[in-house]
Amino acid sequence: MAEPRVIVVGAGPAGVRAAQTLVSAGIRPLVVDEGSRAGGQIYRRQVESFSRGYDELYGTEARRARDIHETFEALAPAIDYRPETLVWNVAEGRAWLERAGETAAVDYSALIVCAGATDRIVPVKGWNLAGTYSLGGAQIALKAQACAIGHEVAFLGSGPLLYLVAAQYVKAGAKVAAVLDTSAAWRKIAAFAQLASQPDLLWAGIGLTAALRKAGVPVLTGVTPLEITGDPASGVQGLCIRDASGRERRFACDAVGMGWHLRPETQLADLARCTFAFDPLTRQWLPETDADGRASTPGVYLAGDGARVLGARCAEVTGELAAMAALADLGHAVDADRRRTLLAARADYATFAKGLARAFPWPHELAAAVADEAVVCRCETVTAGTLRDSVRDLGAAEANRAKAFSRVGMGRCQGRYCGAAAAEIIAAARGEPVERAGRLRGQAPVKPIAVATTRTDG
Repeated sequence: MAEPRVIVVGAGPAGVRAAQTLVSAGIRPLVVDEGSRAGGQIYRRQVESFSRGYDELYGTEARRARDIHETFEALAPAIDYRPETLVWNVAEGRAWLERAGETAAVDYSALIVCAGATDRIVPVKGWNLAGTYSLGGAQIALKAQACAIGHEVAFLGSGPLLYLVAAQYVKAGAKVAAVLDTSAAWRKIAAFAQLASQPDLLWAGIGLTAALRKAGVPVLTGVTPLEITGDPASGVQGLCIRDASGRERRFACDAVGMGWHLRPETQLADLARCTFAFDPLTRQWLPETDADGRASTPGVYLAGDGARVLGARCAEVTGELAAMAALADLGHAVDADRRRTLLAARADYATFAKGLARAFPWPHELAAAVADEAVVCRCETVTAGTLRDSVRDLGAAEANRAKAFSRVGMGRCQGRYCGAAAAEIIAAARGEPVERAGRLRGQAPVKPIAVATTRTDG
């Protein structure tokens, strides 16, 4: 009997722990990674010609980053690692891979998707100007290219990543104009009990804020973004907000990093026909899994932030759990005591994540009320007014119908960055709960591939 083929998608914390668990059971997994080196976004490796140390790159998470990197390097002889490779489609036990203009179809017995997460974006008037980046994009520039996104950068949004990236920029010597958080200060206080379930993470967050203030960076909470100012020729020139007291303020800057926590990368789960359910706390559709990571589609397992955003530490836990579930379903014995320990750890991280969602909520009211002239979908230059017209004049009842009328979500990101806000705008225009607007359906290829891509054997 042939050895079962197990594919692990992603080589971040979840993917590395999944691969490690499979190798320990005697299985040689195929690990597919869009990056050139393992680590994922949170533990992204610098290019080999750079020489910054772990403490400088990863701060309080330096030890964990080193462990993930060294673990993966030790696994190299026991896995089939394919870096710079995209899984662009999944269907009926088969995954399609693309690298350097060549695509191959690979059958699998088990698919463990550890696809990570991307920034969740609230459109702001002017955010389509050159010089506006997601927080993740701003972080990639710093980690992988050792450069800042501008000479003077303002950071706008909410969530731990907002403070982390701003603090990383300060540490790197960049000039940070301001950190502008849409969440009110009282929300952090109200969520303190849940956040205290992970005290070291809580204090690390408090430390980031203290470091920013010590560096003289204005840190404002409870703000309302009004406009990113500038012009098409020169790009971003400033950021206007209304502060918590109702006063309008402008910060001069030539770049803006923005993001409101994270959203799971669920396109592959969608293509695999996994069942999704609406999560009212975070106001988004998430794939359903059992406690171990089994999706509704047999043979598909979801782990890390690609299933539910619970953080990098929990991604290690859920990666191992998903691999154990796959092993059990393939007839391997698994350690019941280890499984119970992992499930307990996952529950603790889930409590902390609920605290984060309450402390840094998705500002749905800001998305729903964005000005008509503001661009929502940057790929297709679809404005909020166009979306509202698709509802009021053309009768679009949900996101995919609005997509057909307006082209929202038809660009290269397929709604990763505009989908959440578009749903809020559609729902508000109809006077209905946001879950009634549904979610944009994924299509293959999940990311662009060349028309000239050729077929090879898997």
